[in-house]
Amino acid sequence: MKRKKKGTIFIIIGILLIVAALSIVIYNKLDSDRAERAAKDVLGKLTDVIAENAKNQDTEEARNEEAFRKSRNIMAGSMIDGYEYIGEIIIPAADISLPVMSEWDMTRLDISPCRYTGTIYNNDLVICGHNHKHFSAIRYLDIGADVFFITINGEEIHYKVENLETVGPTEVEKMIDNVTGWDLTLFTCNISGATRCAVRCVRVED
Repeated sequence: MKRKKKGTIFIIIGILLIVAALSIVIYNKLDSDRAERAAKDVLGKLTDVIAENAKNQDTEEARNEEAFRKSRNIMAGSMIDGYEYIGEIIIPAADISLPVMSEWDMTRLDISPCRYTGTIYNNDLVICGHNHKHFSAIRYLDIGADVFFITINGEEIHYKVENLETVGPTEVEKMIDNVTGWDLTLFTCNISGATRCAVRCVRVED
C-alpha cells in the first residue's frame, strides 16, 4: 500500500515537472515572438530616421557635429518610442536585422540589442542581446561572416567575424578588456545560461 502511494506521488511530481517545463518553453516562445514584433516595429521607424538623417549629412553643420562627437567619443542617437537608438546591426548569414539602443538594462534588452560599452570611433563597440529573443543565431556564425553596423546617420561600417569565444557569466572584464584588437564584439547567453558566447569582429575598410 505504501509503495503504491509513493508511486502515485512520484507520478504526480513527474507530471508537475513536465507541466512546468512546458510552461517555460511556451513562455519563452511567446516572449520571443513579442520581442520580435517589438524589434520589427522599431526597425521600421528606425529605417526612416536613418534615411532622413543620411540626407542631411552633407552639410557643414552636420560635419561639425560629427567632428564634435568623435572628439568626445559620443555616438549619435535618435529617440524612438521613448528610447535612444544608435543604429542597426545586420548579419546576413544569421538573418539578423535589428535596432540597437544606446545603453543597456534588462528592460531595454527585452525590446532590442543594446550597446554594452565602446563606440565606433574607438573601434571597441560591444553589443549585447538576449539569446532566445534576438541573438540566438550568432553562436553559429562562421569565421569570415559579414556583419554590418548602420549608424543613426546612415554610415555603413563593415566587419567580419574573426573569432568566437565562450565566456563565464561573471567574467564581465573579459568582455571589455579583451576587446583590444577587436573592433566589434557581439555577445549573448548560451542556451544553458551558464556561459556567454562572444563573437569578435574586425573592421573591413571597404
